[in-house]
Amino acid sequence: MAIKRLNHAVLYVRDAGRSMRFYTEVLGFTVRMSIGEQAYFLQADGSDNDHDLGLFQVGQVPELPAHLPGLYHLAWQVHTLEDLADTRARLLEAGALVGESDHGVSKSLYAKDPDGIEFEVMWAVPRADWPENVGTWRLDLPGALARWPHTDTAAEL
Repeated sequence: MAIKRLNHAVLYVRDAGRSMRFYTEVLGFTVRMSIGEQAYFLQADGSDNDHDLGLFQVGQVPELPAHLPGLYHLAWQVHTLEDLADTRARLLEAGALVGESDHGVSKSLYAKDPDGIEFEVMWAVPRADWPENVGTWRLDLPGALARWPHTDTAAEL
């Protein structure tokens, strides 16, 4: 099976309306369709996908341990570092940013939604600039912006 890309993700959430507001207000998704207040289908800004994220309400469930077998996080790629910097500011304002890293091949932000579901927002470094040895370093977003201003690598991958 040859995979082209991830088409969409669907998350079980405690409160679909609360999660919908987070993803629309903080990350700029738009609601494409809803099933009452129980499920929302969201589209990312600039996407031509029918929907990129589905949110299905399961109601209140007991708190689970932080690490169980299953999905660790989703990663959304932005077009430019300016987009990443703008997203960083919105995540900080929402109190959702939990980490940031330079992986050599990407510049990444890590955040959690209202249910504690972790996600990554990343910008891909141009392939010609990938380091020989991949690792994880402290993110220097101002330095990256100075090196790759207005560089769109989303179409490259």
